[in-house]
Amino acid sequence: MTYRAPINDILLSLNHGAGLAAAVEAGHYGDFDGDITAAVLEEAGKFASDVLAPLNRVGDEHGIKLDNGKVTTAPGWPDAYQRWTAAGWNAVSGPEAFGGQGLPLAVNAACTEIWSASNVAFGLCPLLTLSAIEALDAHGSAELKKTYLEKLVTGEWTGTMQLTEPNAGSDVGALRTRAERADDGTYRLKGTKIFITYGEHDMTDNIVHFVLARLPDAPSGTKGISLFLVPKFLVNVDGSLGARNDIHASGVEHKLGMHASPTCTMTMGDKGGAIGYLIGEENQGMRCMFTMMNQARLGVGLEGVGIADRAYQQALAYAQERRQGKAIGHKSDGMDPIIVHPDVKRMLMQMRSMTAAARTICYATAVALDVSVRAKDAKVRADAAARGALLTPIAKAFSTDIGNEVAYLGVQVHGGMGFIEETGAAQHYRDARITSIYEGTNGIQSIDLVTRKLGANGGASVWALLDELAAVIKQVETSNDPAFGTTGTKLRDAHAALERTSRWLLERLASAPNEALAGATPYLRLFAATLGGCMLAGEALAAKANGEAEPQRYVALARFFAENIAVQAPSLEKTVTESAEAVTGADAVLAG
Repeated sequence: MTYRAPINDILLSLNHGAGLAAAVEAGHYGDFDGDITAAVLEEAGKFASDVLAPLNRVGDEHGIKLDNGKVTTAPGWPDAYQRWTAAGWNAVSGPEAFGGQGLPLAVNAACTEIWSASNVAFGLCPLLTLSAIEALDAHGSAELKKTYLEKLVTGEWTGTMQLTEPNAGSDVGALRTRAERADDGTYRLKGTKIFITYGEHDMTDNIVHFVLARLPDAPSGTKGISLFLVPKFLVNVDGSLGARNDIHASGVEHKLGMHASPTCTMTMGDKGGAIGYLIGEENQGMRCMFTMMNQARLGVGLEGVGIADRAYQQALAYAQERRQGKAIGHKSDGMDPIIVHPDVKRMLMQMRSMTAAARTICYATAVALDVSVRAKDAKVRADAAARGALLTPIAKAFSTDIGNEVAYLGVQVHGGMGFIEETGAAQHYRDARITSIYEGTNGIQSIDLVTRKLGANGGASVWALLDELAAVIKQVETSNDPAFGTTGTKLRDAHAALERTSRWLLERLASAPNEALAGATPYLRLFAATLGGCMLAGEALAAKANGEAEPQRYVALARFFAENIAVQAPSLEKTVTESAEAVTGADAVLAG
């Protein structure tokens, strides 16, 4: 089956669950007209269905080819990319001064989900270009912006992020790529980077690499890292392409999934050194790179949402068509579609509800990041920046975990046919797996949440969010709608568990940090389950209040999540607060 963007679900999530409509009404988005959001997403859905989705299987089967340093993408991909840029999709949230449309990041986040659902390997390319745009716009010199920014915004050129090396993965400070100052103010880079997404391809004339490297006199560790812009082709004064730079793809990876996305080993310095231009200041590269990484982490979270939604749509269609067994009480001849069976219904509801919760968490992150730079009031901007920082690791880790779990369930709904490549269910499962690894593993996201985000400003961001969630729970309880079932009770229990666990972790961070770290991953899941459950409940209330078509289906979705997912929160609390020693004391077991 092909992909159809769930526009109504996306709009409800974006406007009400994530708070875009309220932020627009409060004036935080200036003169942005929220009414155009639906039109933009409708067109994005059409492009995804008509152009990108048909190429998803093609890309998976054909993959990419490296020959003499040149990468050839799958049939139809260069043409699809040209159609993509011609339609303006790369420029949705780009700065207007450099050819962008200046639309909110939140709107582009919804588009990113749509691209990821229709063809996640294709969507990876513009996702990284968006991150490059953010870094260059925030930290680049006026001259570099003039030369490169418009080309990146329009998508005429693409961008990459080059951090990882054979001996420097999560520990970026161990990198060995060297940069030497040249007399003309540029730099010469030598070294090797691995796992570079779209490091080489045939879809654009130029590729703009953002490379972390170390100067000869730099301090050790992350304090001595600088960020450089290294183009594939040098750019002449008149903007035309000049000589080929000393950077090339020396290898490509053969991967479990994402076959159509070239993952390259990039080599610099075979001919004296790749010419690079400093971004920001020397030895301040990590600060600049985190501008890229935070955008990319949200984008990867949206990849998880997109893959999950595609897997759900396919599993639902299969369950409606596949006939096997009979429903309880069915007395006529013939078999029933498997969707009549309660366990299949359970799996499908689990897939849809978890996808919906992850979607809204990602969109809420995007809204917070928008408000942090668009709002007029300084305090509003600061509070929004703190909210965005708090939500980013949750959006990345929870949503990609959900992408994996929903894709797994999609295979299960298909039964034996899910294990067969021709149905496509297996591709979603394979493609989803990397999302919980790259742009910072989900374990690192959990550590970031506990050690940096939880205690920031004395925990003010967490307590403010908990207050908002408590208000939603109260609304559910006072609605007296029997269709909510025990949603209010289950969410209140989850809320209490999250508050107690947060305070416990803050205490342990000071007195027993290893105990806190032992519970980091279950804490992130506890946080997300509570947050997602309350957000879905808020959307259901909004659907009822705003006269949405069939609002009770959103109530049913919120109820399922509360009674099947959020209900796990008290158990996760016990895992965090009572089981730390089972982790910290495991050395004897793990010794061999």
